[in-house]
Amino acid sequence: QVQLVESGGGLVQAGGSLRLACTASGRTFSRYFMGWFRQAPGKEREFVAAINRSGGSTYAADSVKGRFTISRDNAKNTLYLQMNSLKPEDTAIYYCAAGSGNYYAIRKEDYDYWGQGTQVTVSS
Repeated sequence: QVQLVESGGGLVQAGGSLRLACTASGRTFSRYFMGWFRQAPGKEREFVAAINRSGGSTYAADSVKGRFTISRDNAKNTLYLQMNSLKPEDTAIYYCAAGSGNYYAIRKEDYDYWGQGTQVTVSS
């Protein structure tokens, strides 16, 4: 089993930047592909970005492509989400998740472990 803890959320003005981190403990971090999801009030949890086990392959949702970058440091057991050019519609609770497999996934059903989430609020 792996435990995930997100950090780095907060309040930022539109156009600003934040970097989220997700620290893993328990089983070997590099055994899992990782993803970021977000959930806004009254909406379903949606995919943001994913990365494979080595970090060599990533994928981002169209809504954040070109603005958000997912990365990982397996030596530090940490996943990152660099968020630039933030918009009010990016406001949500952001969750990191871990899944087993050789590539990555964009469906939340394919992830086995979830963090507790961190709030990101973008003011206009």
